[in-house]
Parts: sequence; structure tokens; C-alpha cells
Amino acid sequence: MKNYTIEELKDEFKKLGYKWLPFMLIGIRSKSDVTNSFDDFLILVSNNKIDIFSATTNPGLFWLKYPINKKGSAVLKPAQYIDTWSLGLHRKKYTALVQVKPLTVFRDNDKDEKSEETLINDTGLFGINIHRANMNGKTISVDKHSAGCQVFQNSKDFDYVISECKKSGQKYFTYTLLKEF
Repeated sequence: MKNYTIEELKDEFKKLGYKWLPFMLIGIRSKSDVTNSFDDFLILVSNNKIDIFSATTNPGLFWLKYPINKKGSAVLKPAQYIDTWSLGLHRKKYTALVQVKPLTVFRDNDKDEKSEETLINDTGLFGINIHRANMNGKTISVDKHSAGCQVFQNSKDFDYVISECKKSGQKYFTYTLLKEF
């Protein structure tokens, strides 16, 4: 997947009718969508600067085969989610961005090895958090690290973003998920 410029991102936001905010996160879901891999991007926008990080926006293989929800695995629907996350504890263990407002997911319930956008939409509070995989270093495979969350591959990248979120002084955070363009 290519790296994006701030101008390309702003153009895509304008095309989609999304708000461009001075501080927010953007996810880019890869067209290749390789199961169990960190083949997506999470982008931190801070004023007119962007930082791009390796991540996943899809559930890992384990949760595709064994969904937590009887309707199927959660696959976040591409959209702009304004003020939908806040700093809080992920799984009561460490500070992350935790979901505080309803959002929409696709429910993938065919239990195959592919994360898919289905006809089943589900809106609510599902614990779709923005967090890291392992506590230290770079994680190779998604596995159980995402049941639908947006997950950083490298713990240092995640730590940096959380630090910037704290410095921003914001109580709520906006995340926009795009498909690779």
C-alpha cells in the first residue's frame, strides 16, 4: 500500500464530505486485505503534519473463526466517527482509545479466513478500541490482538500516539476509516 500525503487525504475527505480536523486519527484499510497481517495504516493528524503507522483494521484469524458475538466478527464500517473515542483502559489493563459512542460494524459470520464487508450492519457500543498488539516491540501476526479493534503493530508507535492524544488536551477523539484509494 502506498504512503499518502496530507493533500491526498484532504482531497479524499472533501470528496467523501468528511470534516478535516486539526487533530484526529485516520485508518486506511488495504485493498489486499491479507488475513492476520498488519497490512493497513493508522495515521495521526496533528495540525498540518501526519505520521503513518502500520496497523490492522480487521479482526485476526482467531476471532474470524470464533466470533465473540453470535452475529459474527466485527469489521468496522468505513466512515467518519466524530468524538467516538476517549482515553481509557483497554481490557482494564492499559491506556488506549476506548469506544464511548455507537458506531457501525459489518458482521462477518461465515467463519472463513477472510475479513469481509457483509450485508449485516450492526450499530452500538462493542468495545471497538484503538490499541496496540503486544506490550513491547513489533508484532508479526494479528491473531487474538483484534476482534474488530483498530490495532497498532508496533508498541512504540502506539505509545507515541497516546502521548500525543494526552498532549492535545482533547476529551474525545475522531477516527475516520477509509478504504485504500
